[in-house]
Amino acid sequence: MSPYTAPVSPSEKMPASVDVVIIGGGIIGVATAWHLARAGVSVALCEKGVIGGEQSSRNWGYCRQQGRDPAELPLIKLSMKQWETMAADLSEDVGYRRTGVHYFASNAAKMKYFEDFLPLANEYELGTRLLSGAEAAEVFPGCTKKWLGGMVTPTDGRAEPALASSALARGAMARGAHIFTNCAVRGIEKAAGRVCGVVTEHGAIATQNVLLAGGAWSTLFCRSLGIDLPQLTVRSSVMRTASGPDLTQGGAWTPTFALRRRDDGGYTIAHGGYSTADITLDSFRYFSRFLPILMKEWRSTPLSFGARFFESIAQKSRWALDQPTVFERERVLDPKPVASTLKAAWRDLVEAFPAFKDVPVVERWAGYIDTTPDAVPVIGPVASLPGFHIATGFSGHGFGIGPGAGQLAAEMITGKPTCVDPKPFSFARLAKTH
Repeated sequence: MSPYTAPVSPSEKMPASVDVVIIGGGIIGVATAWHLARAGVSVALCEKGVIGGEQSSRNWGYCRQQGRDPAELPLIKLSMKQWETMAADLSEDVGYRRTGVHYFASNAAKMKYFEDFLPLANEYELGTRLLSGAEAAEVFPGCTKKWLGGMVTPTDGRAEPALASSALARGAMARGAHIFTNCAVRGIEKAAGRVCGVVTEHGAIATQNVLLAGGAWSTLFCRSLGIDLPQLTVRSSVMRTASGPDLTQGGAWTPTFALRRRDDGGYTIAHGGYSTADITLDSFRYFSRFLPILMKEWRSTPLSFGARFFESIAQKSRWALDQPTVFERERVLDPKPVASTLKAAWRDLVEAFPAFKDVPVVERWAGYIDTTPDAVPVIGPVASLPGFHIATGFSGHGFGIGPGAGQLAAEMITGKPTCVDPKPFSFARLAKTH
């Protein structure tokens, strides 16, 4: 079952031309539209399904700085400032609360990971601190599990994924952006070797700049343009409960379960250590480039062979732009959650917090996380096709970092000085080497 997303009433009339077209209505796409519209840039966003319908509404809801790749820290700091003011900027609550996020370690290896992150946290003034085993026990007095230690960043928080993307889309529309749903972009039109427009299922839009923020779909779209984007997806399974015990107002991660308090009094629950990698043809295409991270994460990312593999075999890499495409046949990716993964998470949660024993689980779902070989997103232009930009591969970090990523993408598209150094996010770093 797919999670609820707040509906967005789309624009009525498609413009003949705009400065920028955005492909994809997840949080990255709508945040970029918001920043462009605020800057007075004409923008049209085309979403093949509904705003925030895929991973942007299916994630855990963390807005966290701790535990991130060093490349992302300047961008997440910027994003946190935007989360703090978002409700006022949009005149709409997105559920953001500065609550802190706790991580807990059950072994020395994980505790060392926390210790190794602390110098970075101090350099960026995140306010992160380590917890001893005794201090970790004091965080949740009702917990029966004994932790070796932990890490907490009080300046971290959480927001409601079902609300945030929709609110940003409405905010962008209020500033003049055109937002279209059930409107797949079939392809790019070119003139003199550069972007000159897009072809959607409802007509063409002339433009000099396109941003692809397609999440799990980005590699397929790029392949249709002859662009090789090494990206794979992992399936993350999640559930939510009815109103539960007053354990925390924020989030807590452990090696076997993770939780986040919701505004409705319930909790979003997931496994802290497992996601599933569905094998597709791209798994073989990009095997060598993903091998280092697969070697590191193989215990936490079991492989699954099934329908997605055969669908990938049948999928064409090029298609006519005057005919329906796969983007119209599958409006919203809605994979089945892995029951065994959720069962294990729930078992360990109840064992650690017996107060959850009789709390009903009211919804289960899964989503596809777009990942890159180094688990750092791509945000920037593609040199081989002037006017074409990408913002994808957020590797499970996209929700919290979305507002800042949108600002960076908007600045790069318009040629303005950037809020952070864009080099770590360049598409060129993923170019195939021989």
